[in-house]
Amino acid sequence: MKSDYYDVAVIGAGVTGCAVARELSRYSLKVCVLEREEDVCSGTSKANSAIVHGGFDAEPGSLKARFNVEGNRMMGELAEELDFEFKRNGSLVLCFDRNQLPQLENLYNKGLANGVEGLRILTGDEARQMEPNVSDQAEAALYAPSGGIVCPFGLTIALAENACDNGVEFSFLTSVETVKREGEEYEINTSQGKITAACVVNAAGVYADHIHNMVSEEKLHITPRKGEYCLLDKEAGGHVSHTIFQLPGPYGKGVLVTPTVHGNLLTGPTAVDIEDKEGVDTTAQGLAYLQDRAALSVKNLPFRTVITSFAGLRAHEDRDDFVIGEVSDAPGFFDAAGIESPGLTSAPAIGSYLARLIAGKLKAEKKSDWNGKRKGILRPEKLSWEERAKLIQEKPEYGTIICRCEGISEGEIIDAVTRTLGAVSMDGIKRRVRAGMGRCQAGFCTPRTMEILAEKRQIPMEAVCKNGPDSRMLAGRK
Repeated sequence: MKSDYYDVAVIGAGVTGCAVARELSRYSLKVCVLEREEDVCSGTSKANSAIVHGGFDAEPGSLKARFNVEGNRMMGELAEELDFEFKRNGSLVLCFDRNQLPQLENLYNKGLANGVEGLRILTGDEARQMEPNVSDQAEAALYAPSGGIVCPFGLTIALAENACDNGVEFSFLTSVETVKREGEEYEINTSQGKITAACVVNAAGVYADHIHNMVSEEKLHITPRKGEYCLLDKEAGGHVSHTIFQLPGPYGKGVLVTPTVHGNLLTGPTAVDIEDKEGVDTTAQGLAYLQDRAALSVKNLPFRTVITSFAGLRAHEDRDDFVIGEVSDAPGFFDAAGIESPGLTSAPAIGSYLARLIAGKLKAEKKSDWNGKRKGILRPEKLSWEERAKLIQEKPEYGTIICRCEGISEGEIIDAVTRTLGAVSMDGIKRRVRAGMGRCQAGFCTPRTMEILAEKRQIPMEAVCKNGPDSRMLAGRK
């Protein structure tokens, strides 16, 4: 860390923490982000459904309802400003039993109360006309045209890069050990040293209760809720075009089937409450369950094309709502806790809200030179053949394909490493340009990608890691 004093210290570089940081960067404030992992988007934000929810599920009047709908409305403009993948593909919630029609109507009414636009209840036949692979057993469906899909890596990284370009300092591999109030400031002891801050934003995901409880007598309790997923190859990506939900249950919105913005098909998640805040293992039982549940919604799902499975944790707070705002008995300490679904959708709105509160408290003025625009990594595949040929002539590295499955060039990988907050690990490259995310799951491109990372980071090959200091790819050389 470059300084030992900050106006605001944000704990956690997931999508919520990065959204807060980006909004704070609008103001003349000294801001840092403390992240225990080696990169942004390394916790809950990297392993989720990648859905921009419409906002019909949350209870009217809840923080989830408010920030879901606000965040959904912000997403299109934000994608334009920050150049990340987003598509408003719409969603369907299926009802398989006429006796459950009142539940579907309840969702519809909640959506109206929350301000969700364009909601309609369809018959099963109308749903199948819209989405031919919807189950023959579907009796009705709630259609939400405002629903969408996004790249969670792209969103989080874009927010972080723009925050950094506007002066926010990011400190990685920095675990917060203690937080305590000293006079009018907070003293934060970290694995990289001590800092003080006038205000603290607690965006620590499944650990947000641990951080909150250091400073407040009003205790929080977060349960990690594990969700397992299957990702299918791009040949299955057109099996559905909308996000297909089932009627929600006590543990959330249930198993969904959705296309991704990159052309794959995603199924999941399961929902199992666990104690282990690092418990992201997949299980045969969980994956079998989600495949059975997904098959109830969508016919002929080609599970033979699964290319990977993964699990993520949702931060479920006991009161079943977001915990957002200044803590009553800890002035200057702001929670962004319990951020489970629809947290990804809500993050831009949460960031804007908290930044306004903090700027008001600190009487901060807006910068005159703030730049809210960010350009993402150049994707040659989106260029015309003429434009691509010209690019390769000027920069030959864009003509060398490293990742065959995803068509990722050497130029893109170099950009991923050398740009603002560039990748320092193999997973960091994967999150930025998808090298290694395709059918062979990095079986072909790993050696050359490692070489590029080592060269651009000026480290030996033996120091290249998968996702942190304890995950070296090579044991040594003979």
